[in-house]
Amino acid sequence: MDTMKGLKRTCMCGELREQHIDKKVTLMGWVAKARDMGGLVFVDIRDRSGISQIVFEPGNEALIEKASSLHMEYVIAVTGTVRKRSNPNCNIPTGQVEIQAEELLILNASEVPPFVITDDVKAGEDLRLKYRYLDLRRPTLVKTLEMRHKVTQIARRYFDENGFLEIETPILTKSTPEGARDYLVPSRVYPGNFFALPQSPQQYKQLLMLGGMDRYFQIAKCFRDEDLRADRQPEFTQIDLEMSFVDENDVMAINEGFLKKAFKEILDYDVALPLPRLTWQEAMDRFGSDKPDTRFGLELINMTDLFADCEFKAFSDVCKNGGSVRAINASGLMDKLTRKTLDSLVEFVKTYKAKGMAWLIIDENEIRGSISKFFSPEELNAIRERANAKAGDVILFVADKDSVVYASLGALRCEIAKKFDLIPNGLFNLLWVTDFPLFEYDEEENRYVAMHHPFTSPKDEDVEFLTTDPSKAHAKAYDIVLNGYELGGGSIRIYDPEMQAKMFEALGFTPEAAQERFGYLLNAFRYGTPPHGGLAYGLDRIVMLMAGAESIRDTIAFPKVKDSGELMIESPDVVDKKQLDELGLAIVNQVEKNKE
Repeated sequence: MDTMKGLKRTCMCGELREQHIDKKVTLMGWVAKARDMGGLVFVDIRDRSGISQIVFEPGNEALIEKASSLHMEYVIAVTGTVRKRSNPNCNIPTGQVEIQAEELLILNASEVPPFVITDDVKAGEDLRLKYRYLDLRRPTLVKTLEMRHKVTQIARRYFDENGFLEIETPILTKSTPEGARDYLVPSRVYPGNFFALPQSPQQYKQLLMLGGMDRYFQIAKCFRDEDLRADRQPEFTQIDLEMSFVDENDVMAINEGFLKKAFKEILDYDVALPLPRLTWQEAMDRFGSDKPDTRFGLELINMTDLFADCEFKAFSDVCKNGGSVRAINASGLMDKLTRKTLDSLVEFVKTYKAKGMAWLIIDENEIRGSISKFFSPEELNAIRERANAKAGDVILFVADKDSVVYASLGALRCEIAKKFDLIPNGLFNLLWVTDFPLFEYDEEENRYVAMHHPFTSPKDEDVEFLTTDPSKAHAKAYDIVLNGYELGGGSIRIYDPEMQAKMFEALGFTPEAAQERFGYLLNAFRYGTPPHGGLAYGLDRIVMLMAGAESIRDTIAFPKVKDSGELMIESPDVVDKKQLDELGLAIVNQVEKNKE
């Protein structure tokens, strides 16, 4: 291999334009493509900035021979003169120019890569994640990571300009019983004791407010030992912030400014402010979700009162037992919703615990469908009017307890919109969802749990429900939602020690248990805690939506797969017995790992 011999790169591969014509440049990067045309060699050289074409012309046979030996992913340095291309390539920014090569250094060879490094790569995701260092060379991933960098830089500038201090909080912290499962770290110094990796900096940032920092933010690494989905990872990054002496409107206003700035600078997209707001109840009633996608219609229609006394027992019994019957008007989709498609949608809603799905088809001269025979013409006409349905529409029904109806119809409206291309391109519908329930009932644990976390303040008018009826209490909580995804969430916090004690009591903690787990926080509250609140964004999710990526794995340099492992370095892995002995640990029923 050649050495650089003091040679210096003069510019990046994707930077060359017509203004560089006649200038001598030195590029360094990877061979994306090499074409030997019989004495004339074309090479595309790539780095993270883009691609430039190099031409090796007859006249220097040693140089031509060396260029002919190049293969994909060789690392090279090329010096030459920029000239105008005779056959411009309008698909790339450098397509108007090329470099007439004068010197070539082969800095390193490459084996044949396990897949072709292009954006239309055909290799499966597992193979690409095993060789993630190669996958990272693909232009789309490069652009996505550049976008991620820009989001964090905009956040740092914006929050700095608005009086926030960037402060790091500990990674080794204490396990808490609420929320997702913790990742635990055994302590060598304190045998039998464990640190926990933080699920968020929540308690530390509240203590920073108590410490007088007034406005804090952090690009924070967080960890949750939970099952993965396309938009979840066991380790993820938050843009985390907290503010003192504020209410909900103050927190939402400062974050609207950040979102407007980020979308404008990165996508040149103008976000209209103030953002729309929906209460949690309105979001559930209209969209069946607390993170609604509002880019299309298909809103839920409550028909419970129409069926309360009907003869169709499948509906009337649900109404009498406190459930609801709700519907979606799939407007104009009669021809597309064939019987086969409708049957597949029945199976779809069953995955959300619905017992089934009924439908009525609004034809020119009749209303027909799976349940039409159970209703009189007058009842069918009332259903059609409630759904505001016309000829060509299909009304889809689910009857069950509210939680099942919301979940199944909320998912169904999104499934139909995707299936039949009802979602407009290029829209970023941001909105706030507010006034969440403070608690939700966990049937497995047979108790109320915090819908967000146990430090969320109840609405002032709902404080009495902490001790009388927790199901009626609403929170000073707010989520920022984009196109059906929760971008972030926050709340105004409890800052009064008596109120925090009532919250723990409502969650089933004895005073002793609350003191054991959160004594440091309760004790701190005794020393003058300011009213405060904040919010945390999922950085990975913001970038995923901005970049139009399929998964947050496409926004993280080295992501985990669905079983929380990393294929590239093969983690997690076994450790030496000596390391376990130092920690006072032993593995029970260990399965030996086959490394062959």
